[in-house]
Amino acid sequence: MKVYTKTGDKGTTALFGGTRVPKDHIRIDSYGTVDELNSYIGLIRDQEIDTHYKTILIEIQDRLFTVGAILATPQEKEVLKNGKLRLENLGIIDSDIELLENEIDKMDESLPPMTHFVLPGGHPTVSHCHIARCICRRAERLAVHLSHNEHVPEIAIMYLNRLSDYLFVLARKLSFDLKAEEVKWIPRK
Repeated sequence: MKVYTKTGDKGTTALFGGTRVPKDHIRIDSYGTVDELNSYIGLIRDQEIDTHYKTILIEIQDRLFTVGAILATPQEKEVLKNGKLRLENLGIIDSDIELLENEIDKMDESLPPMTHFVLPGGHPTVSHCHIARCICRRAERLAVHLSHNEHVPEIAIMYLNRLSDYLFVLARKLSFDLKAEEVKWIPRK
């Protein structure tokens, strides 16, 4: 299989199911941002961090491929002509969100309570987490925007929302683990 097909040379691309849309379509922007997030999470995983975090990040990357597939499939193409679901055996389920929540709760147990907003930074690995969190929030905003006009399963948006929370807490936990300075934001008086 060749990497290049030349079918997108005129500024269109195919969604799952074959529907062609402009490359700047909100659906493309939405799943493209999820792909960007997935790549950035790979960068976090490549850092010198505990293997438990790496295992969870691989699971998250797998789920993000699923979110991308969901966002790349228009509602009218969700069911194949033979009646089977196009994304059969793919999907985000409650336990995917519960995993993130459980991981957040475990990390939170060892962290001091938050009393201020924190400024991103303190260590390159922590900064990567904050950038991934921002990309995740953008992906969530785009998925919500898409949902105003086209079907987007609510659970995919919920997953992105919880993932951004996970990435924030992971940044705090890695600051703690790496003994990095966590700078608190203090508003001017």
